[in-house]
Amino acid sequence: MKIAIIGYGKMGKAIEEVAINKGHEIVLKINSQNLADFTKENLQKADVCIEFTTPHTAFENVQKCLEAGVPTVCGSTAWLEKLEDAKQIAIDNHAAFLYASNFSIGVNLFFKINKMVAAIMEKHPEYQVSMEEIHHTHKKDAPSGTAVTLAEGILENYAAKNKWVNEATTQENELSIISKRIDPAPGTHTVFYQSEIDEISINHTAHSRIGFASGSVLAAEFLHTKKGIFTMNDVLNL
Repeated sequence: MKIAIIGYGKMGKAIEEVAINKGHEIVLKINSQNLADFTKENLQKADVCIEFTTPHTAFENVQKCLEAGVPTVCGSTAWLEKLEDAKQIAIDNHAAFLYASNFSIGVNLFFKINKMVAAIMEKHPEYQVSMEEIHHTHKKDAPSGTAVTLAEGILENYAAKNKWVNEATTQENELSIISKRIDPAPGTHTVFYQSEIDEISINHTAHSRIGFASGSVLAAEFLHTKKGIFTMNDVLNL
């Protein structure tokens, strides 16, 4: 499989390492220094694009890849106000698109577990639910996209909460997410259920970027012969 990597920073280099080890070929690597190479002609040399950049550039990058008709995997976060537009561009161009806030297989299993636990704990109002996420100091968004996905999973299953806030709160309807930035943490997410007598928590801790990179390559392998809109639930058959 021929892959175009859009965003050749630490994450892009981790994706390159995983892809090459799996026998794939990197035919295009785009960063801020070679934007002149980010053309439709060059994109169409690839079977699939993998995009990991910034909240400010993600949508335009995804748009360019999809308008070239190339299946596109995107892991950039904090641009979701444009997500539905990106899906429509994929449909209009008969392309394939897959967005995930986190490509780690473990995290996607954690998303599923989180929803199940929330549905159980919703029946026990003596427990107060809250969240914490810890990332390295170069993390550009807070809360993380993974934390937002976890929060949405709780809100879907927990009638007492109808919004999340990125701070401590005493409002009964609000789900608190506390964001911490500590080096060199690649990512820890914890959901707490606390009562006066005990505490239950579920936790996922990433040890390196390789898990995210491996999942994104797995998603690319799944996507590159398809058309339409997909998620990691499709990739992992969840």
